[in-house]
Amino acid sequence: MNISQWKPRSQIALGLAAVLVLISAVAIGYIATRGDDDSGPANYMGAIISNPVEMPNLVLTDQDGKTFDLQKETEGVVSLVYVGYTHCPDICPTHLAEMNAALRDLPKDVAEKVKVIFITSDPERDTPEVLKKYLSAFNPSFIGLTGTREQTDAAQEALGVPVAEREDLGDGNYAVNHAAYVIAYTKDHVAHTVYPSGMGRKEWINDLPLLVKRGFVPS
Repeated sequence: MNISQWKPRSQIALGLAAVLVLISAVAIGYIATRGDDDSGPANYMGAIISNPVEMPNLVLTDQDGKTFDLQKETEGVVSLVYVGYTHCPDICPTHLAEMNAALRDLPKDVAEKVKVIFITSDPERDTPEVLKKYLSAFNPSFIGLTGTREQTDAAQEALGVPVAEREDLGDGNYAVNHAAYVIAYTKDHVAHTVYPSGMGRKEWINDLPLLVKRGFVPS
C-alpha cells in the first residue's frame, strides 16, 4: 500500500508542485475549524489516507548513536514521521519549522504527547552528529534517524513512500529527491492522515489535539 493514496475530503484539488517525487495532485479537504473541542465532529485539515496503514517495525540509529526501535519508542504518543535530508534547501526546513511552531503554540498536554521523527534519505552525509546539530536548531526534542543506505531505503519502502533518488548537481554535489509529506501515526500506530508540502502550523494546531485526545474518528 502506497501511503500517497489519499481519500478526498472535498472537491478542492491541491497540486503538490513542491513534492520532489512523482506524486500527482490530490484532493484535500481544507476545513478551517479548530480541533480542540472533544464534543464536536472530527474536522481534520490533513489529507485522509483512503486505506489507513500500520507503522512498520523499523530499527535505525538515532542522533545520539543509539539503537531506536520506532514502535517501542513511540508507545502512547502521536508520531509525526518525515523522510528528508539535512542539505535540503527548502521543503525539509519548512516542515520542521512549521511543526516546531505548532508544538510551541499548542497546550502542553498536547505537545508532550507528540514526537517528531526525521528519517534521513541521505545517510552518507547525515551521520548521527550531523542530524543532532541540524535538528537542534529547530527543536532539541526532534528525533533524527539514520543507518546504512540499505537500511534507510528499506525504511522508506516499509513506510510506503517512494524511495529517494539522487540528482547529480556536478562538482561532487547532489540533491536528494524525496517524499515531501509528513505521516501522522496515532497512539495505536496507525496512520490515517498525511501532511504534504504546503500544509503547516495551522493544520497541525487543528489536527494534533484531535489525534492526541481522540485518535482518528471518521466523520
